Amino acid sequence: MSWASKLSKSYRIDAAKNFKLKHFDPASTAHVQSKEHAQELLAKGIAEMAEYQDRLYAQDRWAVLLIFQAMDAAGKDGAIKHVMSGVNPQGCQVFSFKAPSSEELNHDFLWRTTKCLPERGHIGIFNRSYYEEVLVVRVHPDILKNERLPESLVTRDVWQQRFEDICGFENYLAHNGVVVRKFFLNVSKKEQKRRFMERLDSPEKNWKFSAADVKERQCWDDYMTAYEEMISATSTKNSPWYVVPADNKWYTRLVVAAAIVDTLKDLKLEYPTVDPNRRKQLLVSRAELQKKK
Repeated sequence: MSWASKLSKSYRIDAAKNFKLKHFDPASTAHVQSKEHAQELLAKGIAEMAEYQDRLYAQDRWAVLLIFQAMDAAGKDGAIKHVMSGVNPQGCQVFSFKAPSSEELNHDFLWRTTKCLPERGHIGIFNRSYYEEVLVVRVHPDILKNERLPESLVTRDVWQQRFEDICGFENYLAHNGVVVRKFFLNVSKKEQKRRFMERLDSPEKNWKFSAADVKERQCWDDYMTAYEEMISATSTKNSPWYVVPADNKWYTRLVVAAAIVDTLKDLKLEYPTVDPNRRKQLLVSRAELQKKK
């Protein structure tokens, strides 16, 4: 078993009918000897990822979708920035999803993300995603009213129906060559507070803070319940969740990198082979170039 597989599988959830967040320590740094060791492995992982991405792009058969969900200040932006630092920008697409626009509210809840799915040969990254519909919308039911669904469809089963719709959608993607991997960056309430205070106390970080962050923090327990039920209902072999410890950013980034490397490795990516006729054409072209100055 490779280092990436060994590390990432500790946090991978393929099926979890009785999933409980309390079984996952946000401060865990298991499987590494030190922060320096983790940084060495991260550099190795970024290099491996660059190689696999080059093959993914050249082969042009698979697409990979990476979804990041977390509470505020969990480190999504930093994880994406650092882990994907070695990836060729031509083969990577990043989309962030905030409050839906009027146009988006006039469509089904999957519409705005579906049109941003990665092309074959590309890695797509969703910073938040359609999962917001079973998180923030669930914690704040008034938001659901703005979606203008027929009243007869808004029943006590609406969240279970959305879980089923999401699972069906992700199965559809899997059947069409889109590999989905989902990351919940599991930050503790204590560490979130520390990071909020740092944003308030550091002038260069003031721009990151919003008063809405404190308001959402008051709903912490409701969010944890929503995350538990979401992960339990939507963890599958085709599109697993990774519950990533997020109290130590250096470890968060390593686990995310390991999961991506392990995923790309499993695809058995290869550069396209050239058939005999094409090989002959290449030899002719080479000969012509040699003749010319």
